[in-house]
Amino acid sequence: MRHRMLGKQGLQVAAIGLGCMGMSHTYGQADEAESVATLHRALELGVNFFDTA
Repeated sequence: MRHRMLGKQGLQVAAIGLGCMGMSHTYGQADEAESVATLHRALELGVNFFDTA
């Protein structure tokens, strides 16, 4: 996984992030087990940037 510098403090984040809006009730009923599995898989792949805004 490629990483990029975020700001000037030396923080590095994965070039590919995971948008988490679909894991909420925004688009209908959320599947908590599937959401947790998705987060775990993203971590396994090296993702360390999660957009929860």
